[in-house]
Amino acid sequence: MVRCSFIFGFTFLLIGFLGSAQDSLKTVVAEKGDGILSLLRKNGVSPYEYYDNFIALNIQNLRDSVHLYEGRSYQIPGVIDSIQKIDSIQIASKIVKEIKSETFDIFGEKHKTVVEKSKRLKDNVYYLVSGHGGPDPGAMAVYANTAIAEDEYAYDITLRLAKELLAHGATVYIIIRDEDDGIRDDRILEIDRDEVAYPDKTIPLNQVARLKQRVDIVNGLYREHKGKYQRLIVTHVDSRSVGQNIDVFFYHHEKSKNGKKLAESIHKTFKAKYKKYQPNRTYSGTFEDRTALYLVKKTHPAMTFIEIGNIKNSKDQRRILDPDNRQALAKWIGEGVLLDFEAK
Repeated sequence: MVRCSFIFGFTFLLIGFLGSAQDSLKTVVAEKGDGILSLLRKNGVSPYEYYDNFIALNIQNLRDSVHLYEGRSYQIPGVIDSIQKIDSIQIASKIVKEIKSETFDIFGEKHKTVVEKSKRLKDNVYYLVSGHGGPDPGAMAVYANTAIAEDEYAYDITLRLAKELLAHGATVYIIIRDEDDGIRDDRILEIDRDEVAYPDKTIPLNQVARLKQRVDIVNGLYREHKGKYQRLIVTHVDSRSVGQNIDVFFYHHEKSKNGKKLAESIHKTFKAKYKKYQPNRTYSGTFEDRTALYLVKKTHPAMTFIEIGNIKNSKDQRRILDPDNRQALAKWIGEGVLLDFEAK
């Protein structure tokens, strides 16, 4: 469970603009290698709080609605160029509030702080399973003459999703875990074999044994939390022919109304995001029953099984390798989870 290691603390965040001091937003020039997340971090703004605001402010100046152009100017939401005239007491009373945060070492040093956004998922339990891990790297491909593996990218997206759900008050179990990886902002994620299954079980080499281990862990926790709202999200990266570009797909158990609703809610969110941020591109991802999949068939919580893309396809690789894209994927899945819960 991700809550096994945390520290309660408080942090101060800027909220809104500075009233009468709302002269102009800070404008910065994107440098080579900058992404939305890194640009916001460099300017002292929480990338996870202001990601959508940044896109809304700069939508006409983004490639594919999510990528920066080197050398172009961008506005930074929540940061004002001139605040010298505002008295420090006024600042404290008008734009600062104290909010709760917790730290989780599994997210790594740079990402370990989770700032509370709401209590919308309070008392809900979510089990997050990233595909493969341990002795099995999953689908493999080559990028920039370097091997890349499915399990590393599925795990990074899963960690990012865990942060999103925790920020809304959920109880989250990260079933496949690597205590020394954390959330990584690199394009090429180093391949290792030290992942374990919750809480610290060695992952078997045999495929059926690996899947059964995950099923047993999830179903055991499900029994412990009997009576609570519980959902399971499994994340994989597909492997198809090099030329096959695919969208994000969602699967569920054919007889699970709640599983279908969860898959449909996340799918609906993705359709809306594509329409908003990539209006000239048709989203072809679907949600459908795939009961034959072992985890879909055997696990007890209502669940969705997500295929993020084709690791061998160059267009899908951009979706998977770009850390900004991985963050966007996690955020959109999280919004779909909120939609699923609140549309009861």
